[in-house]
Amino acid sequence: MTRFAVILFLLGASAFALPAAERPNIVLILADDLGYGHLGCYGQTKIKTPHLDKLAANGMQFTNAYAGATVCAPSRCALMTGMHGGRGRVRGNSGAITRSGVALLAEDLTVAEVVRKAGYTTALVGKWGLGEAGSTGIPTKKGFDLFYGYLNQTHAHDYFPEFLWRNETKEKLDNPRSATVGVTAKENVYAPDRMLAEATAFLDANKAKPFFLAFTTTLPHANNERTKATGDGNEIPSNAPYADEPWPAVEKNIAAMITRMDADVGAIVAKLAELKLTEKTLILFSSDNGPHKEGGNDPEFFNASGPFSGIKRSLKDGGIRVPFIVSWPGKVRASSKSDFATAFWDFLPTIAAVVGQPEPMCNGVSIVPTLIGRGDQIQHEMLYWEFHEGGFVQAVRYRNYKGHRAAPSGPLQLFDVDIDPKELNDISAKNPSIVRIINDLLRTVRTESAEFPIRPAKLKK
Repeated sequence: MTRFAVILFLLGASAFALPAAERPNIVLILADDLGYGHLGCYGQTKIKTPHLDKLAANGMQFTNAYAGATVCAPSRCALMTGMHGGRGRVRGNSGAITRSGVALLAEDLTVAEVVRKAGYTTALVGKWGLGEAGSTGIPTKKGFDLFYGYLNQTHAHDYFPEFLWRNETKEKLDNPRSATVGVTAKENVYAPDRMLAEATAFLDANKAKPFFLAFTTTLPHANNERTKATGDGNEIPSNAPYADEPWPAVEKNIAAMITRMDADVGAIVAKLAELKLTEKTLILFSSDNGPHKEGGNDPEFFNASGPFSGIKRSLKDGGIRVPFIVSWPGKVRASSKSDFATAFWDFLPTIAAVVGQPEPMCNGVSIVPTLIGRGDQIQHEMLYWEFHEGGFVQAVRYRNYKGHRAAPSGPLQLFDVDIDPKELNDISAKNPSIVRIINDLLRTVRTESAEFPIRPAKLKK
């Protein structure tokens, strides 16, 4: 890679400049463990997702969009900071929870800090995962004027928690605990309902000024502790509209979680319409990683990964390729689709361009040219992921090729994801030049991390 290419990759570029009066409000909606195949607009036939299907029909649907990682915390770090998993501060879930030092630092620029510099009021409602209470990484220290929800992902497993955080204070909820871990004695307050109310209240309160709302729902993640206690961690007040379906109970519940999440998206879109802000708002929807099987459900029942192999915790595309929908009336053409290979680290430079701020040093590029169909879209030289649970595994997408490697000394497996989306046919022996290119990239793409070191692992097939 030439020095010019490195600079281009880190800095990006954009000829897009929008007058201040035309800069949109921004709403980011992030689902939790929603698979590529879970939505009707991506091929789902059993689960009802009418609001997201309509959002896709009114905007642009991406078919080559990737999450920041195959689990929660590092994926959200990539989304917020524009750094891929080899350079981000938080590179795994376990470190983010168990090591108090693993949190965003003051020098880690977030998208919220960028848009606040542009005069936006900012809020994050939902799950965070990038800094515990008292650390430098809590949302209110990383650019958000309002935070309401869960600080870490273990707490976020519980849909009927004892409390949610409001900024830096615990706000008690009427959900008394039982002696069984992860199970409430009486389920009175469903956290997603409370968070939706908080999000729409934020929109009401800030309708007359530019705002950025990150609505990071916990749906349809499972309550892992409840799974151990009851066998079904898909916590939902009702399994409607699937009660009469001849499906296993856990599948009814996860379908109901997804449809409820879809209804929450619809409620946010309806609130924007009520406030006459539809034409002034950029909406982006995605998921933090691929589908889970942690609530006792079978991801294959609903073909949750779509045409891909793998689920959450896999670096095959089923674990990291995610739905991505963008609606921006007057700028993004309705019913459009894009196969541009984008990843979570593109979010920061894209939003910086939209709000008229300099594009920060990061691993992403602005995708505004793709969104508006104008200007030259910078292409990624490659996309990179790593995963630390149980060892160390890396993956790189280079053009239409995807390379996997277990630890730095493991052999590279190579797949052509255009013709082999399930990544079943290893073509490394037939493509030595591509193997060399990807191995060269793997030698230079990451920086060392004391919290997330390289540890030997076997690549899971």
